[in-house]
Amino acid sequence: MKVIADDKIPFLKGVLEPYAEVNYLPGAKISRQDLMDADALITRTRTVINRDLLEGTPVRFIATATIGYDHIDTAYLAEKGIRWTNAPGCNSGSVMQYIAAVLAWLGRNRGIRFRDTTLGIIGVGHVGSKVAHMAGALGMNILLNDPPRQRKEGPAAFVSLTRLLQEADIVTLHVPLNKTGEDKTLGMVDELFMSRLKPGAILINSSRGPVVEDAVLKEAMRSEHLKGLALDVWNHEPDIDLSLMQVADIATPHIAGYSADGKANGTSMSVQALSRFFGLPLTTWYPDNIPPPENPVITLTDHQTDLQEIISNAILHTYPIERDDNNLRNQPGQFEYLRGNYPVRREFHNYSIAMKKENKTLHKIFETLGFNVIKNKKL
Repeated sequence: MKVIADDKIPFLKGVLEPYAEVNYLPGAKISRQDLMDADALITRTRTVINRDLLEGTPVRFIATATIGYDHIDTAYLAEKGIRWTNAPGCNSGSVMQYIAAVLAWLGRNRGIRFRDTTLGIIGVGHVGSKVAHMAGALGMNILLNDPPRQRKEGPAAFVSLTRLLQEADIVTLHVPLNKTGEDKTLGMVDELFMSRLKPGAILINSSRGPVVEDAVLKEAMRSEHLKGLALDVWNHEPDIDLSLMQVADIATPHIAGYSADGKANGTSMSVQALSRFFGLPLTTWYPDNIPPPENPVITLTDHQTDLQEIISNAILHTYPIERDDNNLRNQPGQFEYLRGNYPVRREFHNYSIAMKKENKTLHKIFETLGFNVIKNKKL
């Protein structure tokens, strides 16, 4: 069999080669001609999968190593009987870490106190649920909005979008890109959305760029209706609006989900799904060569007394988000390069907190966030 694969999918090279011929190509440049003798395609969001790409090819199986699948024409695949799979939840821990780093940055640079702040989460799927869990550990007040879940589960856990926008100090978006229908999210952050938003609120978007209207965000920042803005996703990637980047407090090149753990999860889910479809002996495969983090032990010292500062320092130790912000601002024309050559970032569970003196409150918070806590560490 023959497999075409995006050459930026990590940990994949060498895995399928004992069972298949594998050709690695830049995702955005994969063409119909490349697929004329291929049985399967493993890709990311940069490959648009539709009739133009697949018509007349023998491709029977497609895996995208991503949560999102708005780059896939699923109706066409169903029409042709082509099996496809995505990787739901694969990078949810990574995006949660990204949001935690944004919150820690806001605490350090904007004076946000977690326990005095209401976080509104729009979209409470794999990612939004983990963000809610993290924010709860930080002591934030949380409002959840997810109409599909509310219709299915009832209203008890959710609030209306209007109430969320009126009450939330920080709003974070974790919705899929739905272009039509009852739950349309394309352009949802428009003038009406912004008019309902609490004056002085902060907006975070790590979902999809087209969920927001750039002009609305720029005007809201200019008028100071928005007090802060953090963007990881953009309209027209990689040709992003540089004037929008300039007004954002944090601007990163679509890497919120790019932890090494998230990448490994996405790749393994794709390999396992392909193996189940074609009967290969890799249905439990997972990478064994993920690079370890630098400085995996975070030592707490006696002179640190502010709990929020201690927690924020640990979060930013695992992920210094300003690094990614600086890289994009310094090289905005290298958006794809920055994504394709993203440095190793490991999630919280790869780090240990060493406490000289036991603090039950901190211990519980760090364990809830996913850190390992070393008890009674002798320093």
